[in-house]
Amino acid sequence: MTLRDALLAGLNNLPGTREFHLHVLVSSPRKHGNLFPFANPRPRSYLQDILILLSEQTIPDSPSVFVSAIEACVYNIPATSCAILYVSKVDSTGQATAPSPTPALVRALLLFYADPATRPISADNLWIHVFARAQNQYLFPNSSEYPKKHPLNDIKLCAWWKRQISTVIGELATRVGDTCRTKSYYTLPGLSEFEAYHSLERVYPSTGSRSTWTYGHPYSQDEIPLPCPCPSGGDSPRHLGQCIPSFDDDPKSRFIDEIAYTTDADGVRSPERKRPRADTLKTHEEDASSADASEKKEGRSKKEDQTHKEVKKVSVEEFWERMSFRQECIAGAVTGFFVIGVSATRTPASTLSTSEVSPLAPQAGQVSSQMNKRVLTSLLTAHEFPTVEKAVWSTKVIEDSIRGLCDGLKSSALPLVVADRSGRRTPEPDPVRTTLAPPQTPPPRLVNGKRPIIDISPNPFPEPVASLETYHSYIYGTIAVKNRPPPTKEATSAGNGTPPTITVLTARKKRTK
Repeated sequence: MTLRDALLAGLNNLPGTREFHLHVLVSSPRKHGNLFPFANPRPRSYLQDILILLSEQTIPDSPSVFVSAIEACVYNIPATSCAILYVSKVDSTGQATAPSPTPALVRALLLFYADPATRPISADNLWIHVFARAQNQYLFPNSSEYPKKHPLNDIKLCAWWKRQISTVIGELATRVGDTCRTKSYYTLPGLSEFEAYHSLERVYPSTGSRSTWTYGHPYSQDEIPLPCPCPSGGDSPRHLGQCIPSFDDDPKSRFIDEIAYTTDADGVRSPERKRPRADTLKTHEEDASSADASEKKEGRSKKEDQTHKEVKKVSVEEFWERMSFRQECIAGAVTGFFVIGVSATRTPASTLSTSEVSPLAPQAGQVSSQMNKRVLTSLLTAHEFPTVEKAVWSTKVIEDSIRGLCDGLKSSALPLVVADRSGRRTPEPDPVRTTLAPPQTPPPRLVNGKRPIIDISPNPFPEPVASLETYHSYIYGTIAVKNRPPPTKEATSAGNGTPPTITVLTARKKRTK
């Protein structure tokens, strides 16, 4: 089953009558060396980009309009047989027929990668990372101006994510049974466990849920292997850079970078220990000899990067405690970090079929990363969704561009310059002849004062070229939903047809003496 088919199957049970049009762009794997930038040595990882666009059509003759979108990344770490699914953005335009298809779309995506039978990556363990931060819009520009869009606030968004993940864990347990082991963790920086639990329970009570949540981080457990390989075969404990992965637009990554790169800047750090006061010449000589010994020791330890030293000074518990004081986590809104670990034994047949395949080998239906980036950039910069008319126009342009890119549409060629044969020409000034400098190799590019680590090994596989067959078989899909409409508020409140009983309370007047 492909990702497109799994998402369409997840939309099949939505109430009402409507038609959905789905576009799924999954890029081919490429090398990515910055997942654990402060681990030494860095583990080999491979990155795939996912972009999901869903449009809705209420009646056959009406135009389709975008209603939901998901941006995610998948990291494959073969050294530990782990994969990471990072859901970076989920957004809706607010123009969908109630109920919104966004929850079903998100659950179908998570379940597709969590289930070992449908997981397209040869990995026995999967880690799902979600950072919940309430905003008016994520992927659809100006969609917050649409009057029927009601973005969730901070607490409701965190409770919404916890509810969706709990539903996915329950469906996964029904499919796989006891052979699947899951661990769920969540953290709301700035709130205690009691405050976080009751704040989320007031929004969505977890009645009948089969998932057990742990308030904290998963980096102290050993039941499910962590993505980064353990140093020295497990003899030495993990430090911060070997536990927390680094994602784009993630406050954890920014905080780790600040810890590592503020040693020579104006950042806050612990004061250096002062030397004891020297009263005699003998003590001066002893201090000089100790200084020489310390310089030699520092010379031997220069092989270890200074940034790695700073990261090692901070434990994981201290990191999360200090995260509670970060401006991104306490700036008037509650944020949430959700981490889910899934470990299951794959069938022997699938293991044999994928063990000899390179993790860089593109699979059927995948597109190039440039195509994915081009569509996402066009969505974020060239379109807006404040009204139905503009949303319909933007939907048509983006859907046609995806089909055109698969049909061989290239970027606009440069205009041809026709030579002027009239004989008239502006005279060019005579160039001053100068002696050319001998060719020189330019200086190396420095990042934070040091040479960057570049993976010089090229990708042995060319990037896939999308075609119309790829478009119809893997990228584009449609499904017509014909189910019962959702119950209205009047029907649910009336029950069996009798009007609800209304009790009017009157205020008791205070007696005057």
